Amino acid sequence: MLSDVKTAKSAQLQEIVRCGRDPIHFIKKHVFIQHPTRGKVQLDTYAFQDDCVQAFEANRFNIVLKSRQLGLSTICAAYALWLAIFFKNKNILVIATKLPTAQNFTKKVKYALKHLPKWLVLPTFQFNQREIRFSNGSTITAIPTSEDAGRSEALSLLIVDEAAFIKNFEDIWTGLYSTISRGGRAIVLSTPNGADGQYYRLWKQAEAKQNDFNPIRLPWMVHPDQDQAWFDRETRGMSRRAIAQELMCDFLSSGDTFLQADTLDDMRRGTVAGQQVLGESRELVRWHRAEPGKRYVIGADVARGDGNDYSAFHVVQAPEMLVMAEYKGKCRPDRFAELLARVGKDYGNALIAIENNNIGYMACAKLQDLAYPRLYYEGHGGSFDYRPLRSNELPGFTTSVKTRDKMLARLEEALRNGHIRPTSERLYKEFTTFIWHGDRAESSRDSNDDLVMGLAIAVHVIDEIFGQTCARGVGMALALVRAMSLSRSPTPSAAIPRTMAPGITRDNLAQRIGTLGDHNWLL
Repeated sequence: MLSDVKTAKSAQLQEIVRCGRDPIHFIKKHVFIQHPTRGKVQLDTYAFQDDCVQAFEANRFNIVLKSRQLGLSTICAAYALWLAIFFKNKNILVIATKLPTAQNFTKKVKYALKHLPKWLVLPTFQFNQREIRFSNGSTITAIPTSEDAGRSEALSLLIVDEAAFIKNFEDIWTGLYSTISRGGRAIVLSTPNGADGQYYRLWKQAEAKQNDFNPIRLPWMVHPDQDQAWFDRETRGMSRRAIAQELMCDFLSSGDTFLQADTLDDMRRGTVAGQQVLGESRELVRWHRAEPGKRYVIGADVARGDGNDYSAFHVVQAPEMLVMAEYKGKCRPDRFAELLARVGKDYGNALIAIENNNIGYMACAKLQDLAYPRLYYEGHGGSFDYRPLRSNELPGFTTSVKTRDKMLARLEEALRNGHIRPTSERLYKEFTTFIWHGDRAESSRDSNDDLVMGLAIAVHVIDEIFGQTCARGVGMALALVRAMSLSRSPTPSAAIPRTMAPGITRDNLAQRIGTLGDHNWLL
């Protein structure tokens, strides 16, 4: 009898040692979860889940791009429990997008704790809805996001769940990184949410081996129980964006940004600090000075000078489409016109193309009053030096549904094909929030698109005069729509049909965009 007890205790001690050395063994043999229909079940992990745990052990920093329904949150909860039980003074912090999600994480840990063999739970523990404290000094805390989350604590392990959906994650990450920089570990996991944001940048850097993160990509098909039939059932009635986001690990198609992911990436990598020319807030920034014999176009977007809108312009060399300078600031239309005139003269009396809608009319009239020598007149794009035949002819560019689509189409193609390579960080940030609302591209709420529209006007005018990028009629517009349609998703064509953007068909495209290229091109 006594020998049996000794043998049992010896076996338990051996098992404790093995569990402490091997988290996968601990999880497979001793962790139980609450299944929604089957109740208490043992967590019998799949091969891809075991690979994740091994990666967590082998790498200090791991970033996981995942499909939903893969059980990664459960695996992270089991791994955190193993770390807290078998190692002293481990401070583990879990950050989730919402409080219920954070509480669900601690709920999983507590359920597993309660069903562990009593001889395996060496340290005693106390818990509430957000925190579990162990007698060995280890803690597991799960909280919703806030900018102050974890800043004052030294963390052993940081787990960030659905990081792509966390607002201000860049600021939060900056604060948290210092808490794990001295030996701590991090697991950052999420489904994709468009081609922008701190999570997207961390992932792209990890893929390029430009940071310390080990990238782990887990699309839906890594799960052995999820075949094509499962995919077809799950995606029935889902949108292309939802499929890309929840199942395909596709950054591009999961977002609604006007520009494709690779175009945005190229723009971000190409940002260069310019020379501050005017204003303490970097209103006017210059990258290149004017060169004798070169021609320049200024595309300008006018605002009232109050509220959240800004007046903005770009100085672009033509036909090379080299961005020379940009302005973004708040000033009255008449003062904006005076600034345009000064900058225009600095660039060899650049051709000024200014939006003349609404408040823009005042700026156009002011430029005429100033007798600025070179203004753009719509409908006369074939000449760099057009002079109006009538005194009442209004200069500028009139933005309508038709002309807006046309100039944005030209801008998208010019950026996508590298015909123009802006280096402005401010412009890049605007493009990250310049998104599709139905069939209209515009800035998201509480964002601006002033620089975007100014550049679009400049590209449109240069293209009209020099035919640099888009003198190809409707074919160019079709290329834009293909980019809009999210057709680059790797989803099987049988599951997601290739479609146009909402509200646009190939039949009405020519009428919608208008005929492009009906000009006398100057080479």
